Amino acid sequence: MNSELVVDVQQSEVSIALLEDKNLVELNKEGRLSDSFSVGDIYLGKVKKIMPGLNAAFVDVGYEKDAFLHYLDLGPQFSSLQNFLKHTLSDRKKVPVITKKMILPDIDKNGTISEILTGGQDILVQIAKEPISTKGPRLTSEISIAGRYLVLIPFSDKVSVSQKIKSNEERTRLKQLIQSIKPKNFGVIIRTVAEDKRVAELDNELKVLVNRWDEAVIKIQQSRGITLICEEMGRTVGILRDIFNANFQSIHVNNETYYREIRDYVGLIDPEKKGIVKLYDDALPILDNFGITKQIKSSFGKTVSFKSGAYLIIEQTEAMHVIDVNSGNRSKSTKGQEFNALEVNMAAAEEVSRQLRLRDMGGIIVIDFIDMQEGEHRQRLYDHMREMMSKDRAKHNILPLSKFGVMQITRQRVRPAMYIDIEETCPTCYGKGKMMPSILFTDQLEHKIEYMVNNLKVKNFTLHVHPYVDSFIKKGFYSLYWKWKFRYGFGCKIIPSQRLGFLQYKFYDGSGNELDLKEEIETRA
Repeated sequence: MNSELVVDVQQSEVSIALLEDKNLVELNKEGRLSDSFSVGDIYLGKVKKIMPGLNAAFVDVGYEKDAFLHYLDLGPQFSSLQNFLKHTLSDRKKVPVITKKMILPDIDKNGTISEILTGGQDILVQIAKEPISTKGPRLTSEISIAGRYLVLIPFSDKVSVSQKIKSNEERTRLKQLIQSIKPKNFGVIIRTVAEDKRVAELDNELKVLVNRWDEAVIKIQQSRGITLICEEMGRTVGILRDIFNANFQSIHVNNETYYREIRDYVGLIDPEKKGIVKLYDDALPILDNFGITKQIKSSFGKTVSFKSGAYLIIEQTEAMHVIDVNSGNRSKSTKGQEFNALEVNMAAAEEVSRQLRLRDMGGIIVIDFIDMQEGEHRQRLYDHMREMMSKDRAKHNILPLSKFGVMQITRQRVRPAMYIDIEETCPTCYGKGKMMPSILFTDQLEHKIEYMVNNLKVKNFTLHVHPYVDSFIKKGFYSLYWKWKFRYGFGCKIIPSQRLGFLQYKFYDGSGNELDLKEEIETRA
Protein backbone atom coordinates (compact mmCIF):
# COMPACT_ATOMS: atom_id res chain seq x y z
CA MET A 1 0.00 0.00 0.00
CA ASN A 2 1.37 3.39 -1.05
CA SER A 3 0.50 6.44 1.06
CA GLU A 4 0.60 10.07 0.01
CA LEU A 5 -0.10 13.27 1.91
CA VAL A 6 -1.35 16.35 0.05
CA VAL A 7 -1.37 19.67 1.93
CA ASP A 8 -3.39 22.54 0.44
CA VAL A 9 -2.61 25.85 2.17
CA GLN A 10 -5.16 28.61 1.55
CA GLN A 11 -5.61 32.04 3.12
CA SER A 12 -8.05 30.96 5.82
CA GLU A 13 -7.46 27.21 6.22
CA VAL A 14 -5.18 24.27 5.56
CA SER A 15 -6.61 21.07 4.04
CA ILE A 16 -4.68 17.86 4.67
CA ALA A 17 -5.60 14.85 2.54
CA LEU A 18 -4.28 11.33 3.13
CA LEU A 19 -4.34 9.02 0.11
CA GLU A 20 -3.87 5.25 0.23
CA ASP A 21 -3.30 3.77 -3.23
CA LYS A 22 -4.71 7.05 -4.68
CA ASN A 23 -7.95 6.69 -2.65
CA LEU A 24 -8.86 9.50 -0.25
CA VAL A 25 -9.19 8.02 3.25
CA GLU A 26 -8.68 11.00 5.57
CA LEU A 27 -9.41 14.70 5.18
CA ASN A 28 -8.56 17.27 7.84
CA LYS A 29 -9.16 21.01 7.76
CA GLU A 30 -7.35 23.36 10.13
CA GLY A 31 -8.08 27.09 10.38
CA ARG A 32 -5.02 29.30 9.98
CA LEU A 33 -6.47 32.05 12.17
CA SER A 34 -8.60 31.19 15.22
CA ASP A 35 -10.25 27.84 14.48
CA SER A 36 -7.07 25.78 14.91
CA PHE A 37 -6.54 22.23 16.07
CA SER A 38 -6.49 22.26 19.88
CA VAL A 39 -6.55 18.65 21.15
CA GLY A 40 -3.41 18.23 23.27
CA ASP A 41 -3.07 21.90 24.21
CA ILE A 42 -2.23 22.43 27.90
CA TYR A 43 -3.78 25.39 29.73
CA LEU A 44 -3.54 27.04 33.10
CA GLY A 45 -7.28 27.45 33.70
CA LYS A 46 -9.57 28.59 36.48
CA VAL A 47 -12.44 26.61 38.01
CA LYS A 48 -15.67 28.51 37.35
CA LYS A 49 -18.36 26.26 38.76
CA ILE A 50 -18.62 22.97 40.66
CA MET A 51 -21.43 20.61 39.62
CA PRO A 52 -21.83 18.02 42.43
CA GLY A 53 -24.73 16.32 40.62
CA LEU A 54 -22.50 15.60 37.62
CA ASN A 55 -19.42 15.08 39.80
CA ALA A 56 -17.71 17.51 37.48
CA ALA A 57 -16.58 21.13 37.15
CA PHE A 58 -16.67 23.79 34.47
CA VAL A 59 -13.29 25.38 33.84
CA ASP A 60 -12.48 28.63 32.03
CA VAL A 61 -9.62 28.12 29.55
CA GLY A 62 -10.44 31.07 27.32
CA TYR A 63 -13.06 29.47 25.07
CA GLU A 64 -16.48 30.98 24.41
CA LYS A 65 -18.05 28.15 26.43
CA ASP A 66 -16.51 26.89 29.66
CA ALA A 67 -14.78 23.53 29.35
CA PHE A 68 -16.02 20.38 31.10
CA LEU A 69 -13.84 18.41 33.55
CA HIS A 70 -15.21 15.22 35.11
CA TYR A 71 -13.85 13.78 38.36
CA LEU A 72 -12.69 10.62 36.57
CA ASP A 73 -10.61 12.78 34.21
CA LEU A 74 -8.60 14.34 37.04
CA GLY A 75 -6.19 11.42 36.94
CA PRO A 76 -4.89 9.43 39.93
CA GLN A 77 -1.89 11.78 40.40
CA PHE A 78 -4.01 14.95 40.59
CA SER A 79 -2.91 15.77 44.14
CA SER A 80 0.75 15.67 43.08
CA LEU A 81 0.03 17.86 40.05
CA GLN A 82 -1.88 20.47 42.09
CA ASN A 83 0.80 20.53 44.80
CA PHE A 84 3.45 21.13 42.13
CA LEU A 85 1.32 23.86 40.51
CA LYS A 86 0.82 25.58 43.87
CA HIS A 87 4.58 25.69 44.55
CA THR A 88 5.28 26.89 41.00
CA LEU A 89 2.86 29.83 41.30
CA SER A 90 3.87 30.77 44.86
CA ASP A 91 7.60 31.11 44.07
CA ARG A 92 8.12 32.77 40.70
CA LYS A 93 11.90 33.06 41.06
CA LYS A 94 12.93 29.46 41.61
CA VAL A 95 11.88 26.86 39.03
CA PRO A 96 10.72 23.67 40.77
CA VAL A 97 12.15 20.38 39.55
CA ILE A 98 9.69 17.50 39.27
CA THR A 99 12.34 14.84 39.91
CA LYS A 100 12.95 16.28 43.41
CA LYS A 101 9.27 16.29 44.39
CA MET A 102 7.56 13.57 46.34
CA ILE A 103 4.65 11.82 44.65
CA LEU A 104 1.54 12.05 46.82
CA PRO A 105 -0.95 9.15 47.17
CA ASP A 106 -3.48 8.68 44.36
CA ILE A 107 -6.87 10.33 44.78
CA ASP A 108 -9.87 8.15 45.67
CA LYS A 109 -11.41 6.61 42.55
CA ASN A 110 -14.88 6.95 44.10
CA GLY A 111 -14.37 10.47 45.46
CA THR A 112 -16.36 13.61 44.69
CA ILE A 113 -15.33 16.71 42.77
CA SER A 114 -16.27 19.06 45.62
CA GLU A 115 -13.68 17.38 47.87
CA ILE A 116 -10.91 18.18 45.39
CA LEU A 117 -11.79 21.47 43.66
CA THR A 118 -13.24 24.84 44.68
CA GLY A 119 -14.52 27.76 42.62
CA GLY A 120 -11.79 30.20 41.51
CA GLN A 121 -9.01 27.63 41.92
CA ASP A 122 -6.11 27.57 39.42
CA ILE A 123 -5.80 24.23 37.65
CA LEU A 124 -3.57 22.70 34.97
CA VAL A 125 -5.64 20.97 32.28
CA GLN A 126 -5.29 19.55 28.77
CA ILE A 127 -7.81 19.58 25.90
CA ALA A 128 -9.09 16.02 25.34
CA LYS A 129 -11.94 16.85 22.94
CA GLU A 130 -12.61 19.95 20.89
CA PRO A 131 -15.94 21.80 21.25
CA ILE A 132 -18.67 19.73 19.59
CA SER A 133 -22.13 21.11 18.76
CA THR A 134 -23.29 23.20 21.73
CA LYS A 135 -20.73 21.75 24.14
CA GLY A 136 -17.45 23.33 25.22
CA PRO A 137 -14.13 21.45 25.17
CA ARG A 138 -13.66 18.29 27.26
CA LEU A 139 -10.67 18.44 29.61
CA THR A 140 -8.36 16.11 31.46
CA SER A 141 -5.83 16.79 34.21
CA GLU A 142 -3.88 13.66 33.34
CA ILE A 143 -1.26 15.66 31.44
CA SER A 144 0.64 13.97 28.61
CA ILE A 145 3.14 15.21 26.03
CA ALA A 146 3.19 13.16 22.83
CA GLY A 147 6.17 12.43 20.60
CA ARG A 148 6.57 10.10 17.66
CA TYR A 149 7.83 7.11 19.65
CA LEU A 150 6.90 7.99 23.23
CA VAL A 151 4.26 9.76 25.29
CA LEU A 152 5.54 11.45 28.46
CA ILE A 153 3.29 11.54 31.54
CA PRO A 154 4.46 13.74 34.46
CA PHE A 155 3.87 12.52 38.05
CA SER A 156 3.79 8.84 37.14
CA ASP A 157 6.43 6.10 37.27
CA LYS A 158 4.58 3.59 35.12
CA VAL A 159 5.99 2.42 31.76
CA SER A 160 3.47 0.81 29.39
CA VAL A 161 3.85 -0.58 25.88
CA SER A 162 1.39 -0.34 22.96
CA GLN A 163 -0.74 -3.47 22.66
CA LYS A 164 -0.10 -3.46 18.90
CA ILE A 165 3.47 -4.56 19.57
CA LYS A 166 2.89 -8.33 19.68
CA SER A 167 6.40 -9.69 20.27
CA ASN A 168 6.93 -10.43 23.98
CA GLU A 169 10.72 -10.12 23.55
CA GLU A 170 10.38 -6.66 21.97
CA ARG A 171 7.90 -5.51 24.61
CA THR A 172 10.27 -6.58 27.37
CA ARG A 173 13.25 -4.95 25.64
CA LEU A 174 11.46 -1.61 25.21
CA LYS A 175 10.09 -1.59 28.74
CA GLN A 176 13.46 -2.33 30.35
CA LEU A 177 15.16 0.20 28.10
CA ILE A 178 12.80 3.06 28.98
CA GLN A 179 12.87 2.14 32.68
CA SER A 180 16.65 2.56 32.62
CA ILE A 181 16.75 5.98 30.92
CA LYS A 182 13.59 7.82 32.02
CA PRO A 183 13.84 10.51 34.75
CA LYS A 184 12.24 10.00 38.15
CA ASN A 185 8.53 10.89 38.51
CA PHE A 186 7.84 10.58 34.80
CA GLY A 187 5.73 7.84 33.26
CA VAL A 188 6.08 6.79 29.61
CA ILE A 189 3.80 5.16 27.06
CA ILE A 190 5.78 3.42 24.30
CA ARG A 191 4.00 3.84 20.95
CA THR A 192 3.74 1.22 18.20
CA VAL A 193 6.27 2.93 15.90
CA ALA A 194 8.96 2.53 18.60
CA GLU A 195 9.20 -1.17 17.72
CA ASP A 196 12.79 -2.16 16.81
CA LYS A 197 14.07 1.39 17.37
CA ARG A 198 17.55 1.93 18.79
CA VAL A 199 18.19 3.27 22.28
CA ALA A 200 19.75 6.47 20.89
CA GLU A 201 16.56 7.41 19.00
CA LEU A 202 14.31 6.76 22.01
CA ASP A 203 16.66 8.52 24.43
CA ASN A 204 16.86 11.57 22.15
CA GLU A 205 13.07 11.90 21.92
CA LEU A 206 12.66 11.37 25.66
CA LYS A 207 15.01 14.31 26.30
CA VAL A 208 13.02 16.46 23.86
CA LEU A 209 9.74 15.66 25.65
CA VAL A 210 11.22 16.35 29.10
CA ASN A 211 12.56 19.65 27.77
CA ARG A 212 9.05 20.58 26.57
CA TRP A 213 7.75 19.94 30.08
CA ASP A 214 10.49 22.11 31.59
CA GLU A 215 9.59 24.92 29.18
CA ALA A 216 5.92 24.57 30.18
CA VAL A 217 6.84 24.91 33.88
CA ILE A 218 8.71 28.16 33.14
CA LYS A 219 5.68 29.45 31.25
CA ILE A 220 3.44 28.63 34.24
CA GLN A 221 5.67 30.76 36.45
CA GLN A 222 5.44 33.66 34.02
CA SER A 223 1.68 33.39 33.55
CA ARG A 224 -0.88 35.86 34.83
CA GLY A 225 -4.34 34.33 34.77
CA ILE A 226 -5.65 31.93 32.11
CA THR A 227 -2.76 31.00 29.78
CA LEU A 228 -1.94 28.55 27.01
CA ILE A 229 1.02 26.72 28.55
CA CYS A 230 2.00 24.17 25.92
CA GLU A 231 0.61 24.10 22.40
CA GLU A 232 0.20 20.91 20.42
CA MET A 233 2.11 20.98 17.13
CA GLY A 234 0.21 21.95 13.98
CA ARG A 235 -2.31 19.50 12.55
CA THR A 236 -0.14 18.69 9.53
CA VAL A 237 2.95 17.76 11.55
CA GLY A 238 0.71 16.08 14.14
CA ILE A 239 -0.74 13.77 11.49
CA LEU A 240 2.75 13.00 10.19
CA ARG A 241 3.92 12.19 13.71
CA ASP A 242 1.09 9.67 14.14
CA ILE A 243 0.92 8.00 10.73
CA PHE A 244 4.29 8.39 9.01
CA ASN A 245 5.75 5.03 8.00
CA ALA A 246 7.75 3.28 5.28
CA ASN A 247 4.69 3.22 2.98
CA PHE A 248 4.83 6.98 2.42
CA GLN A 249 5.92 7.69 -1.15
CA SER A 250 5.39 11.44 -1.35
CA ILE A 251 4.20 14.52 0.53
CA HIS A 252 3.06 17.43 -1.64
CA VAL A 253 2.73 20.95 -0.22
CA ASN A 254 1.76 24.15 -2.08
CA ASN A 255 3.19 26.60 0.47
CA GLU A 256 6.90 27.21 0.97
CA THR A 257 6.69 27.87 4.74
CA TYR A 258 4.75 24.65 5.37
CA TYR A 259 7.03 22.82 2.95
CA ARG A 260 10.13 23.74 4.97
CA GLU A 261 8.43 22.87 8.26
CA ILE A 262 7.30 19.44 7.03
CA ARG A 263 10.63 18.71 5.30
CA ASP A 264 12.55 19.56 8.48
CA TYR A 265 10.27 17.32 10.56
CA VAL A 266 10.56 14.38 8.14
CA GLY A 267 14.33 14.92 8.08
CA LEU A 268 14.30 14.68 11.87
CA ILE A 269 12.28 11.46 12.17
CA ASP A 270 13.52 9.73 9.00
CA PRO A 271 16.45 11.48 7.21
CA GLU A 272 16.36 9.01 4.31
CA LYS A 273 12.77 10.04 3.50
CA LYS A 274 13.43 13.78 3.48
CA GLY A 275 13.38 13.83 -0.33
CA ILE A 276 9.73 12.69 -0.55
CA VAL A 277 8.56 16.15 0.58
CA LYS A 278 7.91 18.16 -2.58
CA LEU A 279 6.89 21.78 -3.14
CA TYR A 280 3.93 22.02 -5.54
CA ASP A 281 3.97 25.22 -7.58
CA ASP A 282 1.81 24.48 -10.64
CA ALA A 283 -1.07 26.83 -11.53
CA LEU A 284 -3.72 24.08 -11.29
CA PRO A 285 -5.12 23.82 -7.71
CA ILE A 286 -3.23 21.08 -5.86
CA LEU A 287 -6.36 19.15 -4.82
CA ASP A 288 -7.59 19.12 -8.43
CA ASN A 289 -4.22 17.93 -9.68
CA PHE A 290 -4.26 14.83 -7.46
CA GLY A 291 -7.94 14.04 -8.10
CA ILE A 292 -8.93 14.85 -4.52
CA THR A 293 -11.60 17.47 -5.26
CA LYS A 294 -13.60 15.00 -7.34
CA GLN A 295 -13.33 12.36 -4.59
CA ILE A 296 -14.56 14.90 -2.03
CA LYS A 297 -17.56 15.77 -4.23
CA SER A 298 -18.45 12.08 -4.61
CA SER A 299 -17.73 10.96 -1.03
CA PHE A 300 -19.58 13.54 1.04
CA GLY A 301 -23.30 14.04 1.15
CA LYS A 302 -26.27 11.96 2.19
CA THR A 303 -25.95 9.38 -0.61
CA VAL A 304 -22.61 7.69 -1.40
CA SER A 305 -22.28 5.22 -4.29
CA PHE A 306 -19.61 2.55 -3.94
CA LYS A 307 -19.97 -0.44 -6.29
CA SER A 308 -22.06 -1.42 -9.34
CA GLY A 309 -25.00 0.80 -8.41
CA ALA A 310 -24.98 -0.04 -4.68
CA TYR A 311 -25.00 2.94 -2.32
CA LEU A 312 -25.05 4.09 1.28
CA ILE A 313 -27.47 6.51 2.93
CA ILE A 314 -25.66 8.35 5.74
CA GLU A 315 -27.57 10.48 8.23
CA GLN A 316 -26.62 12.08 11.54
CA THR A 317 -28.85 12.57 14.55
CA GLU A 318 -28.06 14.14 17.91
CA ALA A 319 -27.50 10.69 19.43
CA MET A 320 -25.81 8.70 16.66
CA HIS A 321 -24.87 8.26 13.00
CA VAL A 322 -27.10 5.94 10.96
CA ILE A 323 -25.94 4.21 7.77
CA ASP A 324 -28.26 2.21 5.50
CA VAL A 325 -26.83 -0.18 2.89
CA ASN A 326 -28.76 -0.49 -0.39
CA SER A 327 -28.03 -2.75 -3.35
CA GLY A 328 -29.58 -0.22 -5.75
CA ASN A 329 -29.94 -1.20 -9.42
CA ARG A 330 -26.83 -3.38 -9.56
CA SER A 331 -27.15 -6.60 -11.57
CA LYS A 332 -28.17 -9.56 -9.44
CA SER A 333 -25.79 -12.47 -8.99
CA THR A 334 -26.72 -15.78 -10.60
CA LYS A 335 -25.72 -17.47 -7.33
CA GLY A 336 -28.83 -16.24 -5.56
CA GLN A 337 -30.03 -13.52 -3.20
CA GLU A 338 -27.91 -14.66 -0.25
CA PHE A 339 -24.62 -14.44 -2.18
CA ASN A 340 -25.70 -11.14 -3.72
CA ALA A 341 -26.39 -9.71 -0.24
CA LEU A 342 -23.00 -10.94 1.02
CA GLU A 343 -21.18 -9.39 -1.92
CA VAL A 344 -22.86 -5.99 -1.45
CA ASN A 345 -22.34 -6.06 2.32
CA MET A 346 -18.63 -6.88 2.02
CA ALA A 347 -18.11 -3.97 -0.38
CA ALA A 348 -20.24 -1.75 1.88
CA ALA A 349 -18.03 -2.63 4.88
CA GLU A 350 -14.97 -1.32 3.00
CA GLU A 351 -16.75 1.92 2.09
CA VAL A 352 -18.16 2.39 5.60
CA SER A 353 -14.72 2.01 7.18
CA ARG A 354 -13.40 4.60 4.70
CA GLN A 355 -16.29 6.98 5.41
CA LEU A 356 -15.74 6.80 9.18
CA ARG A 357 -12.13 7.89 8.73
CA LEU A 358 -12.88 10.39 6.00
CA ARG A 359 -15.67 12.19 7.87
CA ASP A 360 -14.11 11.50 11.28
CA MET A 361 -17.46 10.24 12.53
CA GLY A 362 -17.50 9.50 16.26
CA GLY A 363 -19.81 8.30 18.99
CA ILE A 364 -22.34 5.56 18.13
CA ILE A 365 -22.60 4.40 14.51
CA VAL A 366 -25.42 2.03 13.53
CA ILE A 367 -25.20 0.23 10.17
CA ASP A 368 -28.22 -1.52 8.64
CA PHE A 369 -26.75 -4.13 6.29
CA ILE A 370 -28.78 -6.17 3.80
CA ASP A 371 -30.29 -9.17 5.58
CA MET A 372 -28.37 -12.46 5.36
CA GLN A 373 -29.65 -15.81 6.58
CA GLU A 374 -26.40 -17.79 6.81
CA GLY A 375 -24.53 -17.49 10.11
CA GLU A 376 -21.24 -18.12 8.29
CA HIS A 377 -21.85 -15.12 6.03
CA ARG A 378 -22.69 -12.87 8.98
CA GLN A 379 -19.44 -13.91 10.66
CA ARG A 380 -17.48 -13.24 7.46
CA LEU A 381 -18.92 -9.74 7.30
CA TYR A 382 -18.05 -9.07 10.95
CA ASP A 383 -14.48 -10.31 10.47
CA HIS A 384 -14.13 -8.25 7.29
CA MET A 385 -15.32 -5.09 9.02
CA ARG A 386 -12.82 -5.63 11.84
CA GLU A 387 -10.06 -6.07 9.27
CA MET A 388 -11.04 -2.88 7.43
CA MET A 389 -11.27 -0.91 10.69
CA SER A 390 -7.82 -2.10 11.81
CA LYS A 391 -6.35 0.77 9.75
CA ASP A 392 -8.33 3.31 11.78
CA ARG A 393 -6.18 5.20 14.34
CA ALA A 394 -9.22 6.23 16.43
CA LYS A 395 -10.20 3.90 19.26
CA HIS A 396 -13.25 1.87 18.30
CA ASN A 397 -15.33 -1.15 19.27
CA ILE A 398 -17.36 -3.30 16.85
CA LEU A 399 -20.24 -5.57 17.83
CA PRO A 400 -21.34 -8.58 15.73
CA LEU A 401 -24.49 -8.27 13.62
CA SER A 402 -27.76 -8.53 15.48
CA LYS A 403 -30.50 -10.85 14.27
CA PHE A 404 -31.96 -7.86 12.41
CA GLY A 405 -28.74 -7.41 10.37
CA VAL A 406 -27.68 -4.30 12.31
CA MET A 407 -24.06 -3.68 13.32
CA GLN A 408 -23.13 -1.23 16.07
CA ILE A 409 -19.80 0.57 16.27
CA THR A 410 -18.51 3.03 18.83
CA ARG A 411 -15.67 5.26 17.64
CA GLN A 412 -13.63 7.76 19.58
CA ARG A 413 -14.82 11.32 19.05
CA VAL A 414 -12.39 14.15 19.81
CA ARG A 415 -13.69 16.77 17.35
CA PRO A 416 -16.87 17.43 15.32
CA ALA A 417 -17.50 15.14 12.36
CA MET A 418 -16.26 16.53 9.05
CA TYR A 419 -19.11 18.09 7.07
CA ILE A 420 -18.73 19.37 3.53
CA ASP A 421 -21.76 20.67 1.63
CA ILE A 422 -21.33 19.29 -1.88
CA GLU A 423 -24.51 20.88 -3.26
CA GLU A 424 -23.81 23.94 -5.39
CA THR A 425 -25.97 27.06 -5.15
CA CYS A 426 -26.38 28.79 -8.49
CA PRO A 427 -23.78 31.59 -8.47
CA THR A 428 -25.84 33.67 -10.90
CA CYS A 429 -29.33 33.66 -9.38
CA TYR A 430 -28.28 32.76 -5.78
CA GLY A 431 -31.14 30.28 -5.44
CA LYS A 432 -33.88 32.55 -6.76
CA GLY A 433 -34.51 30.37 -9.80
CA LYS A 434 -33.97 33.01 -12.47
CA MET A 435 -30.74 34.04 -14.14
CA MET A 436 -29.37 35.83 -17.17
CA PRO A 437 -29.02 33.75 -20.36
CA SER A 438 -26.01 31.42 -19.92
CA ILE A 439 -24.73 32.35 -23.39
CA LEU A 440 -23.95 35.80 -21.95
CA PHE A 441 -21.76 34.38 -19.17
CA THR A 442 -18.47 34.97 -21.00
CA ASP A 443 -19.59 38.54 -21.74
CA GLN A 444 -20.13 39.03 -18.01
CA LEU A 445 -16.62 37.71 -17.32
CA GLU A 446 -15.14 40.10 -19.85
CA HIS A 447 -16.96 43.02 -18.17
CA LYS A 448 -15.34 42.04 -14.88
CA ILE A 449 -11.88 41.78 -16.46
CA GLU A 450 -12.32 45.16 -18.12
CA TYR A 451 -13.44 46.72 -14.83
CA MET A 452 -10.45 45.26 -12.97
CA VAL A 453 -7.86 46.33 -15.54
CA ASN A 454 -9.22 49.80 -16.32
CA ASN A 455 -10.90 50.86 -13.06
CA LEU A 456 -9.12 48.92 -10.32
CA LYS A 457 -5.78 49.00 -12.18
CA VAL A 458 -5.13 45.32 -11.45
CA LYS A 459 -2.89 44.07 -14.25
CA ASN A 460 -1.84 40.65 -12.94
CA PHE A 461 -4.70 38.40 -11.88
CA THR A 462 -5.98 34.84 -12.13
CA LEU A 463 -9.54 33.87 -13.02
CA HIS A 464 -10.71 30.48 -11.70
CA VAL A 465 -13.65 28.92 -13.53
CA HIS A 466 -15.30 25.50 -13.88
CA PRO A 467 -13.25 23.14 -16.14
CA TYR A 468 -16.04 23.08 -18.78
CA VAL A 469 -16.07 26.88 -18.94
CA ASP A 470 -12.27 26.88 -19.10
CA SER A 471 -12.39 24.53 -22.11
CA PHE A 472 -14.93 26.76 -23.85
CA ILE A 473 -12.90 29.94 -23.29
CA LYS A 474 -9.69 28.32 -24.55
CA LYS A 475 -11.30 26.51 -27.49
CA GLY A 476 -9.91 27.16 -30.95
CA PHE A 477 -6.79 28.73 -32.43
CA TYR A 478 -7.81 32.32 -31.75
CA SER A 479 -9.80 31.68 -28.58
CA LEU A 480 -11.55 34.07 -26.21
CA TYR A 481 -8.62 33.50 -23.87
CA TRP A 482 -6.10 34.95 -26.34
CA LYS A 483 -8.44 37.77 -27.33
CA TRP A 484 -8.65 38.81 -23.65
CA LYS A 485 -4.89 38.54 -23.26
CA PHE A 486 -4.22 40.82 -26.24
CA ARG A 487 -6.95 43.25 -25.15
CA TYR A 488 -6.31 43.41 -21.38
CA GLY A 489 -2.70 42.31 -21.03
CA PHE A 490 -0.75 39.10 -20.60
CA GLY A 491 -1.13 39.31 -16.82
CA CYS A 492 -4.54 37.65 -17.29
CA LYS A 493 -4.50 33.91 -16.49
CA ILE A 494 -7.39 31.45 -16.45
CA ILE A 495 -7.25 28.29 -14.30
CA PRO A 496 -9.80 25.43 -14.23
CA SER A 497 -11.03 24.61 -10.72
CA GLN A 498 -13.18 21.60 -9.85
CA ARG A 499 -14.29 23.29 -6.63
CA LEU A 500 -16.45 25.78 -8.50
CA GLY A 501 -19.99 25.36 -9.79
CA PHE A 502 -20.75 25.47 -13.50
CA LEU A 503 -21.27 29.25 -13.76
CA GLN A 504 -19.22 30.21 -10.74
CA TYR A 505 -15.97 32.15 -10.91
CA LYS A 506 -13.37 33.72 -8.63
CA PHE A 507 -10.70 36.35 -9.23
CA TYR A 508 -7.33 36.37 -7.44
CA ASP A 509 -4.63 39.03 -7.56
CA GLY A 510 -0.93 38.37 -8.11
CA SER A 511 -0.44 37.62 -4.39
CA GLY A 512 -3.20 35.01 -4.31
CA ASN A 513 -5.75 37.22 -2.50
CA GLU A 514 -9.35 36.80 -3.65
CA LEU A 515 -10.95 39.86 -5.27
CA ASP A 516 -14.65 40.14 -4.43
CA LEU A 517 -16.53 41.64 -7.39
CA LYS A 518 -20.05 40.66 -6.32
CA GLU A 519 -20.93 44.21 -5.24
CA GLU A 520 -19.72 45.51 -8.58
CA ILE A 521 -21.87 42.90 -10.34
CA GLU A 522 -25.00 44.10 -8.57
CA THR A 523 -24.18 47.75 -9.27
CA ARG A 524 -23.71 47.22 -13.00
CA ALA A 525 -26.84 45.06 -13.17
